[in-house]
Amino acid sequence: MCLILVILFPKTKPTMRTKVYIFVLFIASLLVWSCNNEPMKENRAYTYLALGDSYTIGESVLEKERFPVQLVDSLEGYNLTFGAPKIIATTGWTTDELAAGIEDTTLQPPYDLVTLLIGVNNQYRGRSVENYRDEFVALLQQAIDFAGGHPEQVVVVSIPDWGVTPFAEGRDREQIAKEIDQYNRVNKEESFKVGTGYVDVTPISREAASDSTLVAEDGLHPSGKMYARWVELLIPEVQKRLTKK
Repeated sequence: MCLILVILFPKTKPTMRTKVYIFVLFIASLLVWSCNNEPMKENRAYTYLALGDSYTIGESVLEKERFPVQLVDSLEGYNLTFGAPKIIATTGWTTDELAAGIEDTTLQPPYDLVTLLIGVNNQYRGRSVENYRDEFVALLQQAIDFAGGHPEQVVVVSIPDWGVTPFAEGRDREQIAKEIDQYNRVNKEESFKVGTGYVDVTPISREAASDSTLVAEDGLHPSGKMYARWVELLIPEVQKRLTKK
């Protein structure tokens, strides 16, 4: 902030006063010069860490179609500038495998935004919901730590329902849906407990039952079009959280 000084000279100017006024005028001139020549502060790009599995790394879609990449590109239109997202995710990862992947990765926290989407492979491998809760809670706390201890800068994304995809043909789709819902109840409950954001993309994923354009060519993972739908839900959630920083 620049300070503007207004100096009023009296009609009578004793020698000592004159010297004082000259000195004050000199200081004021320096302040004005400093204000006019103050360098403009550059807008720092936000940092983003995306943690997950195939749904985060974007299996079977182009890199530009991954939801973390689409998200940062879309936020540009809301005057929220991001650097390239840091993604820790691999197709097939369970909660414990994501934890191991994090351990093996060099990170530079704090991050302005962290997203966490994990659990589908726990369900696919038949692991218990109780085991998922324990390992998810640990990952969620890590995500908060990566966000500088600010849970409001973390957004959990629900697990999509792969049971509606062509890959699930011949399987018990209703049972898959039931188990996915159980897992999502856990991650939603735990997210709300600590005050992170939560975005439910599961209803969108179930639209793939009647819209094949929402499924990638592999018949299992989301297409870029579905990820774009996720981003539509993520934008307001991220926007309100970052504008409070």
